[in-house]
Amino acid sequence: MKKLKHEAELVRQALTVGAAYFEKRGAGKFEATDSASNKVTAVYRLLVQDGLIQPLAKDQENEPNMKHKLALWIERQLPDNHPLKNG
Repeated sequence: MKKLKHEAELVRQALTVGAAYFEKRGAGKFEATDSASNKVTAVYRLLVQDGLIQPLAKDQENEPNMKHKLALWIERQLPDNHPLKNG
């Protein structure tokens, strides 16, 4: 797995967009006290369930890989001229 140039920023962006999707989808609402790890897992699993991203292999389902998947997902959603795009 090759790390993306702006992966940390992409993950933050993915969690922001993912949290909004999570709430609109009716899956729940994140609280300020929820850990980033819990948010990553919840958003990842919802996106997999809805068929928006491919699931990781069961033995690869860990937080760094989930973050990477979320970063790839949000990068594809960004416009071509966005500063976080690897280009």
